[in-house]
Amino acid sequence: VQLVESGGGSVLAGGSLSLSCTVSGYTGSIYYMAWFRQAPGREREGVATINSVGTIAYADSVKGRFTISQDKGKNILSLQMNSLKPEDAAMYYCAAGRTKGRLYLSLSVSAYNYWGQGTQVTVSS
Repeated sequence: VQLVESGGGSVLAGGSLSLSCTVSGYTGSIYYMAWFRQAPGREREGVATINSVGTIAYADSVKGRFTISQDKGKNILSLQMNSLKPEDAAMYYCAAGRTKGRLYLSLSVSAYNYWGQGTQVTVSS
């Protein structure tokens, strides 16, 4: 399984960005996916997650501002980010998991088996 993120960039606070993650390889083994982020000097944190039946969960810090979605036909995971804040600036990673099953949801790094290389998001005040 390979994950490739795109869509990062630089935006002013209050602006919007849309991230995409293209999934290739043996996608039938993937049951749940998520977006994570990591700012310099900080641990990687889960932002949003979605499972095979479409159940979604968000970190409290992004609820109401970020929206995760997936297009299974095109094998694309997306993250729409609105009302961006300087504290949202980070490297954003796409992740996919298979170990826990199709109904699993998690924002924990340890739950995921596959990772992309990341895309940078910069938010200026």
